[in-house]
Amino acid sequence: MTGDSRPAEGGDGAAHLLIFEPDGRGHAREWIGHLLDWRDANAPDAAVTVATDPTLARMLSRTGNLAASDRISVRALTPLEHRLCTSARLAVSGLARWWTLHRHMRASGARHGLLLSIDHLTLPLGLGFPAKRATLSGILFRPSVHYPAAGNRPWRDRLRDLRKTILYGGMLKNPAVHTVWSLDPDFPAFAAARFHRGDKVMPLPDPVCPPSAGVPIAGTEKPDGRTRFLLFGVLAERKGVFQLLQALERLSPDDARAVRVVFAGVLDESIAARFVSAVESLRTRQPDLQIVVDARRLPTPDLAAAIANADVVLAPYQRFVGSSGVLLWAAGAGKPVITQSYGLLGRQVAAFGLGLAVDTTRPDELAAALVATLRDGAAGIADPAGMTRFASNRTPAMFAGRVLRTAFDLPAHGAEEDRVAATPLASTD
Repeated sequence: MTGDSRPAEGGDGAAHLLIFEPDGRGHAREWIGHLLDWRDANAPDAAVTVATDPTLARMLSRTGNLAASDRISVRALTPLEHRLCTSARLAVSGLARWWTLHRHMRASGARHGLLLSIDHLTLPLGLGFPAKRATLSGILFRPSVHYPAAGNRPWRDRLRDLRKTILYGGMLKNPAVHTVWSLDPDFPAFAAARFHRGDKVMPLPDPVCPPSAGVPIAGTEKPDGRTRFLLFGVLAERKGVFQLLQALERLSPDDARAVRVVFAGVLDESIAARFVSAVESLRTRQPDLQIVVDARRLPTPDLAAAIANADVVLAPYQRFVGSSGVLLWAAGAGKPVITQSYGLLGRQVAAFGLGLAVDTTRPDELAAALVATLRDGAAGIADPAGMTRFASNRTPAMFAGRVLRTAFDLPAHGAEEDRVAATPLASTD
């Protein structure tokens, strides 16, 4: 095991873990489900407390994990805690998460905290804030300091990476930090070479949950002659929704008649009016294009059905840093993607043949990728064997097992699990 100390035990001698995630959107519900399922099957004596936002706390309270064990509990953050912990100001959210984490650790009696997004706590951890007789581990979503230093990098990226370099160095030296799990398989080797106590950074395979795994698939409508594109998740500006609309406007009338695009997910309030206006404008300019907007949080069966009904999944992020559940859902369903060439997503697409990776900040290039898909067919832009390999190496059990074996101080399961998780993309053809 790595780190300065072993994860602590609870007062009765059994491990007691606090899982902390103030933001219940995105990965949180799925990941917590994987962790609780693994705990039920492999460490039933270990106590787990989940501290999360009120909405997700209510959902988790109705799951079978809690009914089956009196050693699993859920704590809902107060409205004030949730508001501060999810503030758009990183200094506010970081310090609020630090204070809230420790309040819930004291109240629950947990001695080890698992942070599902440790990125938000790099400020207090990097400044050396102590853990008050506890140990911490966390999942790092967005390391970017190891990206190749291109000469034309925006100054914001340079400033961001300078800040991260300073805070990562302090965080890894912090005795409270036991393990930092990286979703980017190339970052651990970089951290080990670059930072004092960089050996605390360990690789973690982001879990794929295939839609077919226990999820009923709805009927598969297949509009005649049209290639079906799907963009799902929170419909926000960083997802490239406006660049996609501009790309669709650039299609020829013949190509537009061959396209059906679905936007499915909660619409970010900050862009709602502009997005609705842009969609209506596009419908006027491209009357033969089919556009569907399903602006709601899709339950898992509905999301699984939407992906099953799609030919291609769209993820036109705008210079996004880190891992994306969109790629994982798509690979699990055997669907090719069109996404950014930048960062981890671009490297994953190239390494495993997951689809097309282009400069998604340029609508012309995004439009060209759509046309290439119409020309070559969805099956022609991806490697089915590569998608299978990508998905099979990222199972929920592998993800949860690596995290919880460390948190509960259990022996490693086997060399194969470690080898798969540690394989860097740079060495994958």
